[in-house]
Amino acid sequence: MSEFIAHECGIVLLRLLKPLEYYIEKYNCAYHGLDMLYLLMEKQHNRGQDGAGVVSVKLDVNPGYKYLDRIRSNVDSPIIDIFQKIYRPLRTLESNNSPLLYDGKYLKQDIPFISELYLGHLRYGTYGKYQIEYVHPHLRQSNWRTRTLALAGNFNLTNSKQLFQDLINYGQHPIETSDTVTVLEKLGYYLDEMNNDLYEKYKAEGYTKAEISPMIADNLDIASIVRKATLNFDGGYVMAGVLGHGDSFVFRDPRGIRPAYYYMNDEFFVVTSERPPIQTAFNAKTDDIKEMPAGHVLILKKNAELSIVPYIEHIPDKKSCSFEHIYFSRGTDRDIYKERKMLGAMLAEPILQAIDNDIENTVFTYIPNTSTVAFLGLYAEIEKWLDSQKKEKILNLINTDKNITDKDLRDILNSHARADTLVVKDLKHRTFITKESKRNGLASHVYDVTYGVVRPNIDRVVAIDDSIVRGTTLQKSIITMLNRLEPKEIIIASTAPQIRYPDCYGIDMAKLEEFIAFQAAIALLKERHQDKLIKYVYDKCKEQDSLPDDKLENYVSLIYKPFTDDEITRKIEELVTPLGNKTKLTIIFQSLEGLHKVLVDNKGDWYFTGDFPTIGGYRVINNAFINYYEGKDQRAYF
Repeated sequence: MSEFIAHECGIVLLRLLKPLEYYIEKYNCAYHGLDMLYLLMEKQHNRGQDGAGVVSVKLDVNPGYKYLDRIRSNVDSPIIDIFQKIYRPLRTLESNNSPLLYDGKYLKQDIPFISELYLGHLRYGTYGKYQIEYVHPHLRQSNWRTRTLALAGNFNLTNSKQLFQDLINYGQHPIETSDTVTVLEKLGYYLDEMNNDLYEKYKAEGYTKAEISPMIADNLDIASIVRKATLNFDGGYVMAGVLGHGDSFVFRDPRGIRPAYYYMNDEFFVVTSERPPIQTAFNAKTDDIKEMPAGHVLILKKNAELSIVPYIEHIPDKKSCSFEHIYFSRGTDRDIYKERKMLGAMLAEPILQAIDNDIENTVFTYIPNTSTVAFLGLYAEIEKWLDSQKKEKILNLINTDKNITDKDLRDILNSHARADTLVVKDLKHRTFITKESKRNGLASHVYDVTYGVVRPNIDRVVAIDDSIVRGTTLQKSIITMLNRLEPKEIIIASTAPQIRYPDCYGIDMAKLEEFIAFQAAIALLKERHQDKLIKYVYDKCKEQDSLPDDKLENYVSLIYKPFTDDEITRKIEELVTPLGNKTKLTIIFQSLEGLHKVLVDNKGDWYFTGDFPTIGGYRVINNAFINYYEGKDQRAYF
């Protein structure tokens, strides 16, 4: 993707299944668990670079000693920052050659973060929220371990305002309105309630207070807590929690919008947002790593007993986020790699049409770095087409009376598509752009081009990208830079269809007016004197403010209805063409049919279709249009 989009978050839940002494003996290392945690987090750094945090829970420590540690950071390179601090006392022991470094009992009791249970989180800060208090895990701590809860997640809820009101109705006085804190307190409310119920039950049976605490720990019904707390959640989420006595859990939204995977061997149990980090860390086979089912809660008790159960009665059709597979997730995943290659291959036919099958005078390239795999798929498909042309030429020669010479065959067989790295991403520059406001302002300077490859006024350039969202970087940087090469034509091909609708499930794409497809549709309405439709849609969106959920509709779709996909694409070409650009620009978008053919099991396509997987999505699109019409620069959901 040429444009930066703040998105997603990453989680790691890691549980050591053996005593610490086991890992010291086998790996000659007191902190093998921490090493694995670091690796799992670092392998997901693509999911969050604005903050990181870790919570650890020590099992069965004596009273008077800490059973939980937490550290968070929002500095540059936050993962490195927190692990440098975590490892510091261990490095001191190492430098002194202390035998205590191999004393599991001492380490667990006296050294922070030496424990059996970890919860890690990586965060992208959206909507200007980069402060440390927004960094996960969030903590609700108590002297009663069964009431202590740490929570981290990859999520966004569309109705956090409603959930906040729920807390007030419970009689609470919440001091923050963020959805993270609201979720933490909702879970905490039902956790407290269950603790109270179990306490009263065992007290009535004659047990002492000291006897009751471990009995509560053994009998907490986490599935019931999750079921009650999430009753009116609307959004996309994977949330992971740990309790102070050692239970841990992860639950995924009913539509499976956000991803999660889990794995267990003899030594570790782990849950992550993506599959490749587990494969790398544990040398695990792809099929041994399981995708967490939507609408379920995974529970790992302190005794390592694992259960995965539904927390809602009726689980709807899965609508996993298609953008995870197009762009956000790491392309090293087996399935995602294949899908991205196929998405690229699907563009071969329209591209060949656009270049009039003129392979000889076309240079194929890609927008780094996440378009690389799609490019491989496109190039393979172009070569496949070229092979069919070679075959046809050879058969034509055979069917003639002419003698076939070596030169005839060489001329045919040596014909290949030209592939070069034309667009270059300045990675050091990209790293410098750390905050959203700066990212946007410096977007035009992220890319450069390779000179001397394109023959001026002869060659076309075909560049493949993951998607075209705002069009700003395309206009200000990529097309401007490619134009310096003086190609005959620039063709930008997107593996994703036109992005027409906002996201409200964890990706920073909530403002309609920023989408180049929306800008194109509005421009066409005004040009053709159909702009009365804009006011009509606004009025319809306003009417829906007071309607019940089952009456909501996506009226914003009417903005696009008067035009074909091709008409909108042609207008996008106009809008992103830099002033003074003399080179013809052609844009090709993936078709919806092509997308659905490739992403068979990941049908969350609301960005392109407006078919939102939850009711909250329809409220968001209405609010987003109202904000656009009224000129309000704010989120479309609360």
